[in-house]
Amino acid sequence: MLKKDLIELCLLHLLAQGDQYGYELLRRLHDAFPDTQESAVYAILRGLCREGCSEQYTGATSDGPARKYYRLTDHGMARYGELIKQWRSLLGALAELGINEPL
Repeated sequence: MLKKDLIELCLLHLLAQGDQYGYELLRRLHDAFPDTQESAVYAILRGLCREGCSEQYTGATSDGPARKYYRLTDHGMARYGELIKQWRSLLGALAELGINEPL
């Protein structure tokens, strides 16, 4: 599983918890993966929308600019399940090689 797939998995996981706006997703991902570029995260979010895995909408605001929110679709939930399965398979393969052991 490559970094792009891992970030996609993380985004789908976060969206499975409920609708979130782009900057909040970016902040949470950046906390876990500090070297991830903002443009890469937004590119993956746009791709998820194009693929029908998520939907984007503009949320109500009180003060300040409108926020773009993202929500997971049924197709996105299925994709999330596929990526979780791939992740578990990868973890199993690494464990068989003894990579899960501390050095």
